[in-house]
Amino acid sequence: MSRYARQMVLPEVGAAGQARLARAHVLVIGAGGLGAPVLQYLAGAGIGRITLLDPDTVEESNLHRQVLFSMADIGQPKVSAARKHLLAANPGLTLHTHVEALSAANVQRFLASVDLVVDAADSFATSYILSDACLDHGLPLISASVLAQRGYVGGFCSTAPSLRALFPELPESAASCASAGVMGPMVGVIGALQAQMALKTLLQHSPSPLGRLIQIEMTDMSLSSFDFHTACEPENPLRFTSPELIQTQAQVIDLRPIEEAPQPATPSARRILPEDLATAGLVPEHATVLCCRSGVRAWRAARSLRAQGFEKLEILALGDQT
Repeated sequence: MSRYARQMVLPEVGAAGQARLARAHVLVIGAGGLGAPVLQYLAGAGIGRITLLDPDTVEESNLHRQVLFSMADIGQPKVSAARKHLLAANPGLTLHTHVEALSAANVQRFLASVDLVVDAADSFATSYILSDACLDHGLPLISASVLAQRGYVGGFCSTAPSLRALFPELPESAASCASAGVMGPMVGVIGALQAQMALKTLLQHSPSPLGRLIQIEMTDMSLSSFDFHTACEPENPLRFTSPELIQTQAQVIDLRPIEEAPQPATPSARRILPEDLATAGLVPEHATVLCCRSGVRAWRAARSLRAQGFEKLEILALGDQT
C-alpha cells in the first residue's frame, strides 16, 4: 500500500476508496494526446483493470504531446507501446489492449464488463457512438476534446444527460490537431482533468463530476465550468453507423469528391456531392447512409434530407484513407 499512500491519506479516498479503484474496470478509447495522461494517471492511481483501444502506430509527430511514448516506440502500435510503459510503471495493473478503432459494430462488446468509459479519441463519430451506448447501459462517460489552445472535459451519461443533450449538433468545421495544430501541454491538461474526473466518479465523490463541463481557453488564460443536468435528450437523433451494419438495400451515398477519396465508401455506394443531393433521385422511404471523412458533411446533408421527408438516415465517418 506504500505505492498509494499519498492518496490513501486523503479522507475522501482511504483504504475503502483504494479498494474500490482496485476493483474498477475502465475502458479507454484512444492512446494519443489525451489518452497518454489518462492512462498514466489511472494506472498510477491503482485502477485494477484497463481495456485500451487504438488502431494507430506511434509517429515522430506524436511525441511533442503524447508523452507516454519515446523515439524507440516509433512504428509500433500505440497500444503495444503503452502496454510496455504502463506495466513497467505499475506491474500490478491488468491491461487488455486491442489494435482496433471503436465503432458502432463493436461498442457493445467492449462495454459488457466495464464500470466507466473514457473517450480520449477526439473524434466526433467515436464520441457520439460512445455516448449513445453509455446512455443505454447507464455507464458514466468522461469525454474530452482539445484543439490549438482550448479544450473541454465533461462527465456524461449514467446519472447525467448524454453528450448529445449538451451538443445536439456537430460543429460547422471538421478541424483536427493535424489541420489546426495543438499545444502539447494543453492536451496534457485536459487529459489529466479527464483522469481526475474518472477517479472522482469511481470514488463516488460529491459533488459528482457527472453533469459538469469544464472549458479551458489558454489564449486568454480563462477557465469556466457549468452544470448541464437540465439538458434534454434530443428526439430522433442522427446516429453513426459502421460498414458492417449497413443494410443490403440501403442507399449509400459517398459525399467525398473522387480527388479526396478514390475508393468509394462501399462497392455499392453512389458518389454524390452535397450540392447535388436534391436532384439525385433518392427515395425518401429507403434507408440512407451518408458518408464522409469526419461526419460533418454527412451530418449537414442528413439535416437537409430530413427536412425533405427522409427518416431512415445514418452517418458513416470513414476517416482518412490510407
